[in-house]
Amino acid sequence: MKVLIACEESQAVCKEFRKLGHEAFSCDIQECSGGHPEWHFKQDVFEVIDMGWDMMIAFPPCTNLCVSGARHFVKKRSDGRQQEGIDFFMKIINSPINKICVENPVGIMSSIYKKPSQIIQPYFFGDEAQKTTCLWFKNLPKLLHFSKVDLFNENITHSSRGEMVTLTTGKTFSKWEYEAACKPIQERAKIRSKTFPGIAKAMAEQWGKL
Repeated sequence: MKVLIACEESQAVCKEFRKLGHEAFSCDIQECSGGHPEWHFKQDVFEVIDMGWDMMIAFPPCTNLCVSGARHFVKKRSDGRQQEGIDFFMKIINSPINKICVENPVGIMSSIYKKPSQIIQPYFFGDEAQKTTCLWFKNLPKLLHFSKVDLFNENITHSSRGEMVTLTTGKTFSKWEYEAACKPIQERAKIRSKTFPGIAKAMAEQWGKL
């Protein structure tokens, strides 16, 4: 298949599809960090959207949409940043491609657009980490994971969910998220947006068979 991985500079998903023989390309306005610039479009995704793709998996910017930044919503609404994020998300999901997955954290698109088709965690697919991830589908099935669990299953061990860090304020974070917050500001977004290996592999192996 011809697969477009939109808004992906890490090439985590792109490389998994390539391993299975698919003609996959990442696309982002940034240079790729995945080591394969020959598989990367460094440009606006809508400049390549009409190139005959069979599938698109998209990771649109979430900065102005996710609930973790809700304290800034009033300013982002007033200056237009949030509406820009909404418009971009909707343009992606309504693109003329037969099979589409759009990923975002928990945020306002669940009410502005519709509830996600599936909500997953990295630990569903073998990565010891928590990161609540919403997926919206067009002509794609839900991802199957190795363990029959849901987001609130208390039988999942603490270790399988990944190491946690508790601050002196009492707030608790996943270790990977805490470590990302300790990085220089220009590196944080890349770390937080990178797809975990187990999820990337599941997307390629399961949807690549369709």
